[in-house]
Amino acid sequence: MVSAAEQLASGLNFGAFSKATELKKRIWFTLGALIVFRLGTYIPVPGVDANVMAHLMAQNGGGVLGMFDMFTGGALGRMTVFALNIMPYISASIIMQLMQAAVPTLEALKKEGASGQQKLNQYTRYLTVLIALVQSYGIAIGLESMHSSVGPAVVDPGVFFIFTTVITLVGGTVFLMWLGEQITARGIGNGSSLIIFSGIVAALPGAFASILQLGATGALSTVFVLGFFILAFAVVTFVVFMERAQRRVLVQYAKRQQGNKMFGGESSHLPMKVNTSGVIPPIFASSLLLIPATVIGFSKGAGPGWLQFLARQLSHGQPGYMTLYAALIVFFAYFYTAVVFNPEETADNLKKYGGFIPGIRPGANTAKYFDTVLTRLTTIGAAYLVLVCLIPEFLIGEYDIPFYFGGTSLLIIVSVTMDTVAQIQSHLLAHQYEGLIRKGRGRARAR
Repeated sequence: MVSAAEQLASGLNFGAFSKATELKKRIWFTLGALIVFRLGTYIPVPGVDANVMAHLMAQNGGGVLGMFDMFTGGALGRMTVFALNIMPYISASIIMQLMQAAVPTLEALKKEGASGQQKLNQYTRYLTVLIALVQSYGIAIGLESMHSSVGPAVVDPGVFFIFTTVITLVGGTVFLMWLGEQITARGIGNGSSLIIFSGIVAALPGAFASILQLGATGALSTVFVLGFFILAFAVVTFVVFMERAQRRVLVQYAKRQQGNKMFGGESSHLPMKVNTSGVIPPIFASSLLLIPATVIGFSKGAGPGWLQFLARQLSHGQPGYMTLYAALIVFFAYFYTAVVFNPEETADNLKKYGGFIPGIRPGANTAKYFDTVLTRLTTIGAAYLVLVCLIPEFLIGEYDIPFYFGGTSLLIIVSVTMDTVAQIQSHLLAHQYEGLIRKGRGRARAR
C-alpha cells in the first residue's frame, strides 16, 4: 500500500496558474455554477411556512431531517426549490451502474462506446425524474401532516399544494442535474460530486459554531470540545491515507520480436485500491436504515406498534442501529466491489496484451490471484468504512450533538477534495506540455 504523501508529493504548481488561461476559465465557471446552486437553496417552495420548518429542524437536527439537510446544504430545512438536491440523480446513477452488471442489454450498451454511454446517460436521466417524482410526492404528503408548536408547516394544504410542490422539487432536481453536467464538461471535476460537496461544506461553519457555543455555555465541557476537533483532524488524516492507499501488483510483459526490433519486456504496476467501493456502501446502508424512521416521521407515530418499535431500535446511538449499520456497510462494500472490479476480465485483458504476474500462470490462476488480493483489500476497506461511519454516530447518540455530520459526509468531502486537486494537477500538466510543444515547434521553424 502507498500513502497519500507518495501520490501527492508533486503538489500544486501555483505559479503556473497565471499562464493557464483555460484552467482559470474552468475554475471561474465552476465557482459561478456553485454560486447559482447556493442561491437556489434560499428560494422557498410556495405554501410552506419557513418559521415552522426552522422549528422542526431545531427539534430534529440530529436525526433523519438533519442527515438529509446536511447533503442539501440547508435547502431541505428551509424547504427550497433544491430541497431534493441532486441525490435522485446520484441514486439513479448507482442503480444504473448496478443494473449494467445484471442486465445483459445494458451491459452490451456499455461496451458500444460513446453511443452506448449516451443511451445509458439518457436512461439515467429518465430514472432520475421518476425517483424525484416519488420523493417529492412523499415530501409534499409529509409536509401536510407536519405540525409544531408554531403551527402547521403548510399554509393551504390540498391537491394544488401537492401539485406545485412536486413540480417545483422535480424541476429543481432536473436543473441541478443539468448544472452538474455543465460543470463536468466546462468546469473542474465531477459536477454532481461538487454540488453535494458544496452543500455539505456550506453547513460546516454553522456546525462548528454550534459546538463552540455549547462549549461556551457549559453544555459541553472544554475538554470534549478540544477532543472533538483533535479527533476530527485525526479522522480526516486517516481518511486521506486510506482513500489513497492501494496495493500495487507487479505486472511483467513478455518480449516479442517484430522484424529486427524487440518489443516488450518491461514491467509495470496494476494499482488496486484498498477502498474500491468508495462512498457507496455508507450511502446505501444509511438509505436503507432511514426508511423506517422516515415512515414513522411522516405518519406522526400513528403507524402500527411493530413499526414504531423498529424505528426506536434503529434510532441514532442504539445498539441495533450500530450493528445493522456496520453489517450493511460490510455487505455493500463486498457487493459493490464485485460489481466494479471483475477479476476474470482483468486477467483476460492482461493475457491479451502479453502481460502476466511473476510466479502466476496467465488465465484462471491470475483471476484467482486477483480475487484473493481483492478480498483481502475489501476486508480492510470495509473495516475502515465501518470505523469512520460509526465514530460520528457514537458522538451523536452519546453526547446529543445538535446537528448531523456523519461518516458519509466526511468521506464525500475528502474524496471530492482529492479528486478536484487531481483534476487541477492534470490541467496544469497538460498546459505545461502544450507550452513545451509550442517551444519545440518554434525552434524547429527558426532552424
